[in-house]
Amino acid sequence: MEGGYQVFHGLDDDKMKEACGVFGIYLPDAEPGSNEAARTTFYGLYALQHRGQESAGIASSNGNDIELHKGMGLVSEVINSKVIDQLPGQMAIGHVRYPNGEDSHPLNTQPLVFRYLGGMVALAHNGNLVNAVELRKKLAREGSIFQTTADTEILANLMARHCQERLENAVTRVMSEIKGGYAVVMMTENQLVGFRDPRGIRPLCLGRINDGYILASESCALNTVGAEFIRDVNPGEIIIIGSEGLKSYQVREAGVGAHCIFEYIYFARPDSTIDGINVNRARRAMGRQLARESRVDADIVIAVPDSGTSAALGYAEESGILFEEGLMKNRYVGRTFIQPTQQMRDLAVRLKLNPVAEVVKGKRVIMVDDSIVRGTTSKMIVNVLKQAGAAEVHMMVASPPTSYACYYGIDTSRSGELIAARLDVEGIRQFIGADSLHYISVEGMFSVFDAGEEGFCAACFNGEYPILVEGEVMDTCSTE
Repeated sequence: MEGGYQVFHGLDDDKMKEACGVFGIYLPDAEPGSNEAARTTFYGLYALQHRGQESAGIASSNGNDIELHKGMGLVSEVINSKVIDQLPGQMAIGHVRYPNGEDSHPLNTQPLVFRYLGGMVALAHNGNLVNAVELRKKLAREGSIFQTTADTEILANLMARHCQERLENAVTRVMSEIKGGYAVVMMTENQLVGFRDPRGIRPLCLGRINDGYILASESCALNTVGAEFIRDVNPGEIIIIGSEGLKSYQVREAGVGAHCIFEYIYFARPDSTIDGINVNRARRAMGRQLARESRVDADIVIAVPDSGTSAALGYAEESGILFEEGLMKNRYVGRTFIQPTQQMRDLAVRLKLNPVAEVVKGKRVIMVDDSIVRGTTSKMIVNVLKQAGAAEVHMMVASPPTSYACYYGIDTSRSGELIAARLDVEGIRQFIGADSLHYISVEGMFSVFDAGEEGFCAACFNGEYPILVEGEVMDTCSTE
């Protein structure tokens, strides 16, 4: 509650939230005083805005100093032309953030910039360290002082302890001490660095722009700024870019792949390709598989936009049922502050997602969405469709029931928040008010990938965690 009002975050409040997106660029031929690196980073962050809407920031280096601007809000609210003019240099890194857990605070905005014996360093981090509690306590006992609750500050403190070593050796030592899912872009005064966890849980890719290089969470950011995709950063790999060009160090043996399967279900943009798999194609294939598993007599198929659209198209293709745009999304509505009454909550849903009555009235509707996390928004959408005259609403979900907590960089880390951890499918159906409810099976989900379940982390569905989670971390993310 804020000022007596409930804060309703709209439709996306009932979705898994990715922790953040990272972007880094090195332009060796940039003119002195040029802000091209910072400006390109601004556009790259725009392309990654879906990965975090709480805060944004850019740090740039001119070879001698690192300048920083960051703040709470969307990229367009935090960064403007005047800010970019104050960020000259041939290198820049950027960050968009969604808070992981209860750590929404301006101090946690990134990038973080530090001075230490080796000079200056800026860091931007996507993911979560499962041994963060243990490391923070260890560092504090050794005299470290923390200003934030972000894991990124732990990385900076560990880097400082190895500052007299070569950069690749220092990063290697840091990677040997941390556990979890992470993708990091880091910048010294004259080098750009990227590294990824040994299981490849969090995504990071490499691109080329003219004679320079880019590191980004998703390939869509490379496309947006006119860069050429080179490849994904390998799990356990360090990329260092500087005056001597690009150097790669495979410093941690890549374990069995554990790429986050929720990237393909919801997090990533459909136009991204992650670890060789196009997101749109994967979602469409999941929709087709869902249709093969769950057939319902209906008149039309509609999507919960936008993340459910690809799967809905796949479902319609496989089932032969007509796809219609039955829900229209208002993309200009942000957070809505409403009084805590059911009538006003329904109005808030309609502000952002309104049914097309002429399409759904009198129809047996199949509604396809990518996932159900808490169930509250699904319930509201079913309700507004029936108010618009839908004769039946059958909900199809292009992912299995989300029953387990995630500890690798997703904000829903308390299993008690997940409706599938408390109710079976029939119980969820009754809660959301649908005439029927169908999820894709775990086996069906994996079947759309050539490698099957090998190479993915699907712990939120099956409870099989690829990295041991410290007991204290699980305690802090309990259902209490």
